Amino acid sequence: MGFGLGAAISSDDTYESMKKLEQAYGVINQHYVDDVDSASLTETAIEGMLERLDPHSVYIDADQMEDVNEDFNASFEGIGISYEFIPGENGADTLTVLNPLPGGPSDEAGLHSGDRIMAVDDSSAIGYTRRDVELHLKGPRGTRVKVTVQRPGYPEPLEFAIIRDKIPLYTVDAHYMVDEQTGYIKINRFARTTYREFMDAAQVLKDRGVKRVILDLRDNAGGFMDMAIRISDEFVAGDQVIVSARSRHPEFNQVSRSRVAGIFEKEPVIVLVNGQSASASEIVAGALQDHDRALIVGHRTFGKGLVQKQFPLEDGSVLRMTISRFYTPSGRLIQTPYENGEREDYYRSKMAQYESEYAMSMEDLLDQVPDSLLFKTDKGRTVIGGGGILPDFIVRPDTVSLYLQAVLGQSLLRPFVRQYIDQNNDALYQQWGGKREQFIASYEVDDAAYSAFQTYLKDHGIQIVAGDTAPEATEEVRYFTEAQAAEEEALVRNLIKAHVGTRLFDAAAWYPIRHAMDPVLEESMRLWDNATSLALSYR
Repeated sequence: MGFGLGAAISSDDTYESMKKLEQAYGVINQHYVDDVDSASLTETAIEGMLERLDPHSVYIDADQMEDVNEDFNASFEGIGISYEFIPGENGADTLTVLNPLPGGPSDEAGLHSGDRIMAVDDSSAIGYTRRDVELHLKGPRGTRVKVTVQRPGYPEPLEFAIIRDKIPLYTVDAHYMVDEQTGYIKINRFARTTYREFMDAAQVLKDRGVKRVILDLRDNAGGFMDMAIRISDEFVAGDQVIVSARSRHPEFNQVSRSRVAGIFEKEPVIVLVNGQSASASEIVAGALQDHDRALIVGHRTFGKGLVQKQFPLEDGSVLRMTISRFYTPSGRLIQTPYENGEREDYYRSKMAQYESEYAMSMEDLLDQVPDSLLFKTDKGRTVIGGGGILPDFIVRPDTVSLYLQAVLGQSLLRPFVRQYIDQNNDALYQQWGGKREQFIASYEVDDAAYSAFQTYLKDHGIQIVAGDTAPEATEEVRYFTEAQAAEEEALVRNLIKAHVGTRLFDAAAWYPIRHAMDPVLEESMRLWDNATSLALSYR
């Protein structure tokens, strides 16, 4: 099969198994009734081997690795826009600027949110796919591309000459002061730049007089273990264990300890987590919980306690394979139990666990955990291993009403806001352009805009009717009462405002707007006495 078997085998049984695999490959390639795609056959065999291991060991082909490297390196080279597609007939979708990235080439050239990209280098861009965007708008730093756009409210197309540049992919989504004391930092993943971004954000908050910190790791699926260790180090004192990795191979064993004087070693800290917080996020949450350094708030985390290493193959593809398990400072393995090769059961069991725990109290949860999974923090608090980090305070998710399910399920907010901004572009930019903080503090979705949204819903099969009951839904229309809509009006107005703010400014504007109606953040703000007690005892 084209590689040296000698270095890969350690016993006669292994050698015989490799011979068998090579023999089967040869028989299929030579004798199968149709021509065989050898490359596809090889990749399928590799995927099949990895499927028999744990759920997180995977094969990544060479094309996918380009996207993976961009994600982990947190940069790419291109024109610097976030974008979306406006659906068109027969697949002729229109590529539309959601935001030019601040300070990037498109921002400098003058592109606006809402610009429809009609042509790239004089060739039509109508019907572009994501792959077309990569081929024609991404490109080497310093190269030039001409972009023709149709801007709402302008009768003629506009042309921009854009010089491609290195574009950062930020992993710190937002940082701001919630109030005069409380700083907030949101990390979406752990890439090569995350520690630097975190420290920049932390210093901004320090300069603004932060007295306590919320670190939001919700929906953060992980990334580089080293970044999680370095960020944890900024919260804990020197020479404390942050995480341990254990393997059958000694070279993959390690104990990582805190070393530097941290920027947030004394402030009260709350860490927000949920079921999509995994891996590196759980390293941070576990270390701060075990050392009684932070209060963990939200939902139980995913439970990924396996460490992967990437092993490159000759064609640019990669085996991302588990090499060790990690343990929190108290000795907890937080990996969700699994059976080798049973990946569907693994994820199904996670969903079942979340659903069952939503109705349980903390006391009920502790009662059903075996003693072998109970551990103690530095100050003697009980924490749980085996299947994620259980928060110190669980915040139940709000029940989503049928009306809100209909609105969100059809993804009607984003296209409505795009249409609304198209129709009110000049007025919005004239009133709020460059006034980000004032917008967040003062902008309200007025009755005219909210009424326009209800009309938009009606045009898209959601109708609000007077009376105590709504008619049965048809294939074309779903009906809801005025009372059902009124119950969600404040939240819908908040979501509209968040989408408007995102388009007028950038993605970071979403967070301070939405946090006005974020039940987990609201609950956290009531728990500072608990977090402060931990901080005082830690000192």
